[in-house]
Amino acid sequence: MEIFDDMAVIRPFKALRPTKEKAHLVSSVPYDVVNRDEAKELAGENDLSFLKITRSEIDLDDKTDAYSPEVYKKAKTNLDELIKNAPLVTDEAPHFYLYRLEMGGRAQVGIGATFSVDDYDNDVILKHEKTRKVKEDDRTNHIVTTGAQTGVVFLTYRGVDAINDVVNKTMSEEQPLYDFISADGIKHTIWILPDKHNDLFVNEIGKVKNLYIADGHHRAASAGRARAEKKKANSNHTGEEEYNYFISVLFPAEQLTILPYNRVVTDLNGKSQDDFLNEVSEKFTVEKTDKKEPSEKRTYGMYLDKQWYSLKPKDNITASLSLSKSVGETLDVSVLQDFLLTPVLNIDDPRTNPRIDFVGGIRGTKELEKLVDSGKAAVAFSLYPVSLRDLMNISDAGEIMPPKSTWFEPKLRDGLLVHLI
Repeated sequence: MEIFDDMAVIRPFKALRPTKEKAHLVSSVPYDVVNRDEAKELAGENDLSFLKITRSEIDLDDKTDAYSPEVYKKAKTNLDELIKNAPLVTDEAPHFYLYRLEMGGRAQVGIGATFSVDDYDNDVILKHEKTRKVKEDDRTNHIVTTGAQTGVVFLTYRGVDAINDVVNKTMSEEQPLYDFISADGIKHTIWILPDKHNDLFVNEIGKVKNLYIADGHHRAASAGRARAEKKKANSNHTGEEEYNYFISVLFPAEQLTILPYNRVVTDLNGKSQDDFLNEVSEKFTVEKTDKKEPSEKRTYGMYLDKQWYSLKPKDNITASLSLSKSVGETLDVSVLQDFLLTPVLNIDDPRTNPRIDFVGGIRGTKELEKLVDSGKAAVAFSLYPVSLRDLMNISDAGEIMPPKSTWFEPKLRDGLLVHLI
């Protein structure tokens, strides 16, 4: 095996996983794309649903705090029961896995593996978002209590031909472990990579300059914090323990599509609709429209009082952006934040301000209209999606995007590949 300076570490692992017959019942949407009520509804009467582990509060009284110790203890109990009842089995030898997602006639195939927490800490694996402590606390407690990483980090990289060739060969020649269509219409197929290709994957990924977190910043950060706790408690720590690595699926960037992450705000910051529109008009051209989604960069949709508007920054904003040396400041999400949400609506920090919420692009503009028409929000904004090039440029520059800037679809399912630590 070749060794390269600052090489990214990728390792096969022994996955805890369901049998082929039960995979479709066990697998669930990621824990963080549904709220408590939605998780309870999706799990329903299915006792094998992995939501009973990732969102174990659905099995407790509705008044139970989702971050209470009882929730994590329940997750551990439910995981132990699922291992017996599904059953879940642990592979006898470590493997790389291939995970293909298909939606709307488009497919993307990634490598299921474990990656080094040190690489995350040392920026071999690059980030583009800040994390929230309460979310980190939640998944750290979940990992430590269950002894398992149940949520998969979504990584991306600039694809490598040698790896792509082996991936395609494996998919054409090997029988899959799982091959099913989930309730949301997405097809999930997983293979075990023949072990003879392991060294090639390790060496080729080691040559890649950087890996990027596409989705799962809190999962990665929590794996690092869980490692710190496990290391402190282990007087014989060597650095080779499973808790030094976190589970991910690594996709070639050229196969991925980013959807927009739209915004809703609960009120107009004490302003009348006319005053609000006048203030917005000072920095943006505002035109009524039938279009609900922007068709190009630097254009925004705004929904207010059952009417859609098209917003475009005026020349003074465009001029100031042309002088910016920061990649992040020129993103559409940043322009909206810096020139409208902060100065007009007083949304100072979107990571912590309770007056703003985020709606993934997969939910569509109907969800924005629903929230505004119901009175749960006063105004909604639809955005043009960030590009993979933007994401990589931001990460390469060591900059941070505003929170909830990217929505990747389709999503990996929880419960198909679990990493025991």
